[in-house]
Amino acid sequence: MSNEQTAIKATYFSIIGNFLLALLKWLAGYFGNSYALIADAIESTADIFSSFLVLFGLKYAKRPADENHPYGHGRIEPLVTFVVVGFLIISATIIAYKSIQNIRTPHELPKPWTLFVLLAIIIWKEVSFRVVIKKSKETGSSSLRADAWHHRSDAITSVAAFIGISIALILGKGYESADDFAALFASGFILYNCYLIFRPALGEIMDENLYDDLIAEIRINAVKVDGILGTEKCFVRKLGTKHLVDLHAIVSGDISVKEGHQLAHRLQDYLQKKMPQLGNILIHIEPD
Repeated sequence: MSNEQTAIKATYFSIIGNFLLALLKWLAGYFGNSYALIADAIESTADIFSSFLVLFGLKYAKRPADENHPYGHGRIEPLVTFVVVGFLIISATIIAYKSIQNIRTPHELPKPWTLFVLLAIIIWKEVSFRVVIKKSKETGSSSLRADAWHHRSDAITSVAAFIGISIALILGKGYESADDFAALFASGFILYNCYLIFRPALGEIMDENLYDDLIAEIRINAVKVDGILGTEKCFVRKLGTKHLVDLHAIVSGDISVKEGHQLAHRLQDYLQKKMPQLGNILIHIEPD
């Protein structure tokens, strides 16, 4: 299974999970009299739309290079990540606004059974985060990483809701707003996660140097090819799930242009075989 197929499969997993959990949270929040759960449901509903955006981005990024896009369509990935972050910011703002409103408005205590619902949600969301973040690391997908952090944010808001409802139930009348303060805290945490998701995607779109480990691996593998004496410049930028490489390879100054050309192709083929995460590799031959 290719990186793109793995990422798309993980996104379908997110969409189905988010839909079922959003439905559960809306019902439990409404009937259980818990705004923290309703706030959680708002985020999960936004997660459904953001997961569909991630799916669109991954499928679009799979499109082959054409005359207008000679490097392919991978740039759609960080752009989708920006939109996903926008969804998160909107969700956090709505949750914070409604939390403040509820803190100022007297209301009943949440129902005790909502704690069991939240416990199940926390476990499922943390499992979902670990599954999707693993796939994002395998594929190098920034939008899939953003989707994974949606799951982690959801788990954190559920933990906050669990704590808030527990305090409200233990301390009783007069502490009904503990549930709402928990939702307010969760909104702040979501905004913090927005930055953590946004920053790498911005670096990707700006071709920032973020791949020192990958460059080191390229240099090590390059000199394993007979005729390659060393490497000079090596630049890496990310496009979708692939990394594009510009590499200056040092060869003997006594070989012909034809031999240098053949050597460059052997090096390119070897690197792509050893490192499947690499896409197009441009090799410039430098005489020793």
